Amino acid sequence: MRRTTAAALLIGAGSLLATPAARAQGTERHTLAGNDVAIYNIAGTIRLEGGTSGGDVIVEVRRMGDDGERLKVATGVVRGRESLRVLYPERRIVFRDGERRWGGETNLSVDDDGTFGDGRGDGWRDRDRYEIRSSGSGFEGYADVRVVVPKGKKVAVHLAVGEASATNVDGDIFIDVHAARVTTSRTRGALDLDTGSGEVSVSDADGELRLDSGSGAVTLTRVKGGRLEIDSGSGSVRGSEVECDVLSLDSGSGSVRMEGVRARDLDVDSGSGSIDLQLAGDVDRLRADAGSGRVTLGVPESLGAELRIETGSGGIDVDVPVTVTRQGRGTFTGRLGDGRGRIEIDAGSGGVRLRRS
Repeated sequence: MRRTTAAALLIGAGSLLATPAARAQGTERHTLAGNDVAIYNIAGTIRLEGGTSGGDVIVEVRRMGDDGERLKVATGVVRGRESLRVLYPERRIVFRDGERRWGGETNLSVDDDGTFGDGRGDGWRDRDRYEIRSSGSGFEGYADVRVVVPKGKKVAVHLAVGEASATNVDGDIFIDVHAARVTTSRTRGALDLDTGSGEVSVSDADGELRLDSGSGAVTLTRVKGGRLEIDSGSGSVRGSEVECDVLSLDSGSGSVRMEGVRARDLDVDSGSGSIDLQLAGDVDRLRADAGSGRVTLGVPESLGAELRIETGSGGIDVDVPVTVTRQGRGTFTGRLGDGRGRIEIDAGSGGVRLRRS
């Protein structure tokens, strides 16, 4: 997994609010000017909420935990943009928030100014190493951060463990987490999500979406944009009511099921796991490649395309009207309708089924 180490991580659904047993140490309110801002917090939550047009980004930081009063908050321009950083006084952090049901251990490199995850490539240094655990001894404090985002802003969020969310935000969002659950709903604008480990849920998104998940289930519901790009290392990918110009989906390990898909150009690749793709409209080009697993493609009655299917082992079941041009062991070519599009399906190990959506 990309940025998590040692013990297994378990991320589950949980409340964005602190548990009743957690000690709150007070809330600070900060204002970040400019159109491009960044938020950094090692443990806890970062919650983005949409605001009115105009104005500055408002950030509220609530210190939590037995040692929360020792947390400090720094603001100012870092590498050309306004930022807020929650500073932790010790490098061994114990995050005991049972409501979020996180358990395990993760390590990351944090600069002296409190920033991390910017991908500047300055390498791992022992003096920058922070360790976050769910048990044992260490600094027992974390922060819950609420960010009010006016329309048209660009906001980058960096979080190690906990939960990150965005709701009703109209602007460009980048969320980078190490071991955390990520949830977005009712967003407009570019959405860029980079997760090391944890579940990801995106609903009612209007805008281009890029999602890079190391480990964890991915769920997409009512997503619309020019380009949808998903890279999942390990975990299932589920989608419904997806509409875009280009869909690119690469799953290393885990099943893929997408329903109600409208896209002109589709590329779906699964190293290990089945692919179930249900189309709701015509395509110009579709390529589905499964290294190990069954491929099921549902097509609407109006769809027309040249069809090529190849399997290493497994049967080919074409349950729609098609003009066959060639059929043999592990090979099938033909034409659906007017043949205006192109569909290619490769299954290394597993059968292929073509049916009505």
